Amino acid sequence: MTDSIPPRVLTVAGSDSGGGAGIQADLKTMLALGAHGMSVIAAVTAQNSMGVQGYWELPAEAVRAQLDSVLGDIGVQAVKTGMLASPVLVETVAEVLARVEAPVVVDPVGVSKHGDALLAPEAVDVVKSRLLPTATVVTPNLWEVLQLTGVKVEDDQDMRRAADAILELGPTWALIKGGHLPGAPVDLLTDGTEEFRFSAERLDNRHTHGTGCTLASAVASHLAFGEDVPTAVEKSKAYVTGAIAHGFALGSGIGPVDHGWRWR
Repeated sequence: MTDSIPPRVLTVAGSDSGGGAGIQADLKTMLALGAHGMSVIAAVTAQNSMGVQGYWELPAEAVRAQLDSVLGDIGVQAVKTGMLASPVLVETVAEVLARVEAPVVVDPVGVSKHGDALLAPEAVDVVKSRLLPTATVVTPNLWEVLQLTGVKVEDDQDMRRAADAILELGPTWALIKGGHLPGAPVDLLTDGTEEFRFSAERLDNRHTHGTGCTLASAVASHLAFGEDVPTAVEKSKAYVTGAIAHGFALGSGIGPVDHGWRWR
């Protein structure tokens, strides 16, 4: 790869028709951070600022064909996964990623910002047994921690217990997002030995659609540039905090974060 070719990052996720989360947020984030974003669409959502009105999974053979097309010709320096919807799609993606040598960031998407389910209940065990062991970093929020491990995080003291429970499922690093806890938001990153905490001020802005997708894509982008995991997470937190600060109203509900805030 020459200096003129940016690092290549692949997102495997769902399409958000409103442009605030999913594939659209991932590609915007990758561009904002200087990477070349590529996509494998696993599902299509009808989605706006008010919520998710419906979603439709792509056939497994279509998802596999997209993966084979990108990986077989272009290659990747990092991969990010998001909404995978069903057991067969999780299985399909996990099988391919188990053979990928580049770092993998798994955002174990279970529900949307509005509380709409984006992962079939029967797919949770497949995420745990097949997808998480492929991950360099897993980035669950507190609801996803509960869904995956049964650990309920009620205060800062529970976050390490949650991280250890996630690590038992096979990823190298766990990044537990504590933004839904009271007080200043703190995220905990650990590989079971080293531990890092990343804090930020709580911003008075309700327009936060796409924060999870954006953070995971930012981490993948920084890993593609060769950063180690703690540095990638630190830089990604700074980017996401700025994106939340500049989040804007869109439609009648919750607007998106601003992926291009550094350009304005």
